[in-house]
Amino acid sequence: MTSVNVKDSDFEGEVLNAEGPVMVDFWAEWCGPCKAMSPLVDEIAGEMGEKLKVVKVNIDESPEAPTKFGVRGIPTFMIFKGGQVVDTRVGGMSKSQLTEWVEATV
Repeated sequence: MTSVNVKDSDFEGEVLNAEGPVMVDFWAEWCGPCKAMSPLVDEIAGEMGEKLKVVKVNIDESPEAPTKFGVRGIPTFMIFKGGQVVDTRVGGMSKSQLTEWVEATV
């Protein structure tokens, strides 16, 4: 499974109404740390696709969701369960740090 690009128009259906846990990567094209994290996020999607849905939201193309959930810096990663944010991390991290966080939260 790979990550899914989500826009404001389908955020509710793809994230808030999702069956299981969802990790959201809020990012922007101009953000260096976001670009560095992108392949790691895709790897997590591939490795944990059975138990976790992974979506990416470009904050420039879809400003409503990041505003609603208080995103102030990017990259911001949020894990949603049952339509609610259960944990948040901001900034770049190693793949092992990202994996540990996701596994501990999911």
